[in-house]
Amino acid sequence: MIERPFWRQRLMSAWGQVPIVWLSGVRRVGKTTLARAIEQIEYFDCDLPSTRREVADPEAFFRSFDGKRPVVFDEVHRLEDASSLLKIGADHFPHLRLLATGSSTLAATRKFRDSLTGRKRTVHMTPALWSELPLFKVQDVRRRLALGGLPEVLLSGIQQPGFYSEWLDSFYARDVQELFHVEKRHGFLKLVELVLRNSGCGRDASQLAAESGLSRPTVLNYLEVLETTHLIYPVRPYHGGGVQELMRQERIYGFDTGFVVHVRGWNELRPPDCGGLWEHLVLIELLAALDNPRIHYWRDKQGHEVDFVIPCGRDACAAIECKWDPDEFSPANLMVFRKLHPRGLNLVVSPRITRGFERSKGDLRICYLNLAEAVQRIQAPRTGKTPG
Repeated sequence: MIERPFWRQRLMSAWGQVPIVWLSGVRRVGKTTLARAIEQIEYFDCDLPSTRREVADPEAFFRSFDGKRPVVFDEVHRLEDASSLLKIGADHFPHLRLLATGSSTLAATRKFRDSLTGRKRTVHMTPALWSELPLFKVQDVRRRLALGGLPEVLLSGIQQPGFYSEWLDSFYARDVQELFHVEKRHGFLKLVELVLRNSGCGRDASQLAAESGLSRPTVLNYLEVLETTHLIYPVRPYHGGGVQELMRQERIYGFDTGFVVHVRGWNELRPPDCGGLWEHLVLIELLAALDNPRIHYWRDKQGHEVDFVIPCGRDACAAIECKWDPDEFSPANLMVFRKLHPRGLNLVVSPRITRGFERSKGDLRICYLNLAEAVQRIQAPRTGKTPG
């Protein structure tokens, strides 16, 4: 079993604030392994009828625990009234620490009648991070890009088409059909394939509807399901600097590079392939490392664009360009962006940078960093000064 201290620390930090931690993430991302790695837990698999019988009387159930051990409800959405169980535990047994896991956001199903506001913190567990690659003995980031970050396939070291196909079938049957009652299986999975194949691109609902054979309202509904179950990460445009900026069309990123590679049918990765997949990995790292991140992209009507933009204070934002090869970076787009949004960090992030450095281009100071350095720089306290 691989220890994953980043996620363990996130759980412990959340328990320091509230009694309930909701650990969400796609299936087989490692939620159960992480929960079982906590010392001396009271573990309950909510798939089992015996567990459902035990929690039928929540008061009697919770009275049997002294609070020394966290109480874990794995796949808690399998219970008929999970939110009521957790609410009773938090309100009437405040000495307990409760951990509930699931493959979607807390309010994903009709079973959750209470959002548990003020009682819970959500920890969204992503596929393996850049910072976790040494734990999986991955030395070449291209292996992570090609295989994806689900522990089972990453540890195997080889592409497994059958794994990805079986995972998607299971995702539909257990996470989608049971929770949302999506009836058009073929159309739904066709939409999933389209989204993954075009991951990182701007796609509007009308175009997806035409290609999937679904109606536009159905596509919008299904995209919401995919976001709720963490299969996609929508990134919305950053604007406010003028009428030439794009304001509506969002970009949709697939949750894992391995699935993107699978649906595209790539057996080996070329440098251009690595560049787009590296962008995905940067996004996942930012989502995991930053609290409540607002991550955008920027593009204007002339085609200038910046990969990611993160607001970081009044009228300031970090502009992030993701480059597989930092020598291929051109500051032209960034210079156009900074004419409209002049304040904030300018970052070029690449896996080929071992130690960060800075370069100046006109009035801009641009920091060239590896991903760990970039996250630390964004997390650092804001000074309010304009770089460059």
